[in-house]
Amino acid sequence: MMKKTIVLPILLLLVFFEMQSQSGKKQQDISSIKDMCGCYEIEFKYTETFAPDTAYKKHPDYKTTALEWAELITESDQKLSIQRLLVINDTMVVKHWRQDWEYENQKVFYYDKDNNWVFKTLPKEQVKGQWTQKVFQVDDSPRYSGSATWVHADGKNYWENITDSPLPRREHTKRSDYNVMVRGNRQEITQYGWMHEQDNDKLIRTSGKEDILLAQEKGYNSYTKVADEKCKAAKTWWNKNNAFWATVRSSWDEVYNHSGNFTLLKQVEGKPLFMYFDSLQKNEGSKQEVQKVIQQFVQKALESNTAGK
Repeated sequence: MMKKTIVLPILLLLVFFEMQSQSGKKQQDISSIKDMCGCYEIEFKYTETFAPDTAYKKHPDYKTTALEWAELITESDQKLSIQRLLVINDTMVVKHWRQDWEYENQKVFYYDKDNNWVFKTLPKEQVKGQWTQKVFQVDDSPRYSGSATWVHADGKNYWENITDSPLPRREHTKRSDYNVMVRGNRQEITQYGWMHEQDNDKLIRTSGKEDILLAQEKGYNSYTKVADEKCKAAKTWWNKNNAFWATVRSSWDEVYNHSGNFTLLKQVEGKPLFMYFDSLQKNEGSKQEVQKVIQQFVQKALESNTAGK
């Protein structure tokens, strides 16, 4: 009886400390995600490093710079959403990509090929303590997602994951020799801001066949934090237009929740999706108009077993 009396408080104490540890770790995760918000000068650098076919001709290295504002638009213990806006020549603003971070999230989407996305539900035990990063295009359509654990050790704070995606924007209109990029993403908080390091495989994917590796590349996107004042134009633009894009996001959420797997058309009547949204944004389009446009682009996809490898 005495042993039981002693053991029970010890077990309760251990459970308490475990809960405290998990809570502290989660707050570290949230702090790291929020550290990616603000005004940044960015340098993008990519180089192809390897190809199994010795006859393959390496494509030129890619390097460019940008100024970007990262706005925290959703904040809770379970979800943080960051909208990115490019600032061009100090005054022109272009809506850029968005990333959502969801804690212990089970619902993910994976890119298959040919603008086809496959939606899956992950086991609860698989995502324990993890954050799903969901990345969206400039028109808030899906791009890629993956689930992994934020690591805080030896003075480093990083998250890394491997997942399939469409061709990057820098190549999707210039190349047709591969159709899937397997992204090795590492996002690490640094003293100057943060680094997005990539180890990417460029694949040729055909239904019913093994993937063929065309080439591999290394990428370094360095985000150097600067004074928020440099991104004033982006903050002003977002204050003016955020209500419209909230409508777009909620319309897409309805698609993700009900449509299952789908293929996204690249154009309708000769225009890509973002051009329709640009017009609706300028004319303060309604949710019904936004939904109608999205429905024109979304088609039910064929089932695939290749996505999410």
